[in-house]
Amino acid sequence: MGTNIKRKSYTEMEGDFIKIKEWMLPLSWLYGLGVRLRNQLFEMGILKSRAFDVPVISVGNITVGGSGKTPHVEHLIKLLDGMMQVAVLSRGYKRKSKGYVLADKNTEMREIGDEPFQILKKFPDIHIAVDKNRCRGIENLITGDKTKNTDVVLLDDAYQHRYVKPGINILLIDYHRLIIYDKLLPAGRLREPRQGKNRADIVIITKCPQDLKPMEFRVLTKAMALFPYQQLFFTTLKYEKLKPLYSGEGRALESIKANENILLLTGIASPWQMMIDLQPFTKHITPLTYPDHHQFCKKDIRKINDTFAAMPSPKMIVTTEKDNARLFGLDGLSDEVRRNIYMLPVSIEFMLGQQEEFNEKIIGYVRKNSRNSILAKRKDDNKPGNSNHSGNRSGTISFRNN
Repeated sequence: MGTNIKRKSYTEMEGDFIKIKEWMLPLSWLYGLGVRLRNQLFEMGILKSRAFDVPVISVGNITVGGSGKTPHVEHLIKLLDGMMQVAVLSRGYKRKSKGYVLADKNTEMREIGDEPFQILKKFPDIHIAVDKNRCRGIENLITGDKTKNTDVVLLDDAYQHRYVKPGINILLIDYHRLIIYDKLLPAGRLREPRQGKNRADIVIITKCPQDLKPMEFRVLTKAMALFPYQQLFFTTLKYEKLKPLYSGEGRALESIKANENILLLTGIASPWQMMIDLQPFTKHITPLTYPDHHQFCKKDIRKINDTFAAMPSPKMIVTTEKDNARLFGLDGLSDEVRRNIYMLPVSIEFMLGQQEEFNEKIIGYVRKNSRNSILAKRKDDNKPGNSNHSGNRSGTISFRNN
């Protein structure tokens, strides 16, 4: 069978989302030269990567578009929050502010971007900050009066931001857009050559079908061709109860009737997986898709109202948590839309019983490298004369050496 993975059609419930623009390949070659040169400058030490004495975990990808970063970051937050003070640092894509912004309960979505805003609303006890300059952002987090108690920094979408040297580098690869089949921009959607995966400590193949066969796991593992210092995990999407945006009660997915009409309203990079996952409940799905991070305008609102009004009953609107941050509170949505619009929260689930192994790797790294975390203090409590030891470390924090 080799390393060739059988691709399935949409009608078989699994998608092949890769479309190569062959006529753009010469430009991809030129783009690749620039990316390879930049990476070589970092490898040679001409461009410097900075390490910090606080645990830093980076979550990102090498593909343009959604690979499930936010639910994976949320998994890390749920794992670590309560044991230590967690901070999330994001670029804040398409925000209206500039520089470093530390969010609080009064921060608006436009100041930090939709994904950090979503995390802020779900996890009010952690620190949320945005800064395009990640080194400056981390420095502000670990020295600022309000955030100097930070025990671990989660970098959202920073795989290409090589000026920071994370302790754990997590690379996410969409099952439906495997990098072994993709090409560099602009012909494909790779941000850098597939060899960039070699910088990862952990590789996670995301959005896997729940019925993935054992042989497919083995073929995927071989196809990734990882080094011994790298670990491969598989996750699938797990949908929770539908939540109304405005009023009413939540609904289980199982409550969707076979004759119910769904307007699937999305402004995300990869909406088709959600449509595929809703098909077992009803085949009557009308997609209304917008670009990733789309800011809805009056024209869009009219389109939403008119499209939903024209659909036969019974009917409902389903959108994402990320879109909820940009849809909630918009003026002009009809009363019918407001009564029937739900967001579908999503989380991740590790496959092959790998969750405990993944969690132990993360907690073990943070415990070993923490400055001020509760875990470090518990560890040091058993050492004589170390009751006030802060655990400060200098130099590079490396997951590979743990």
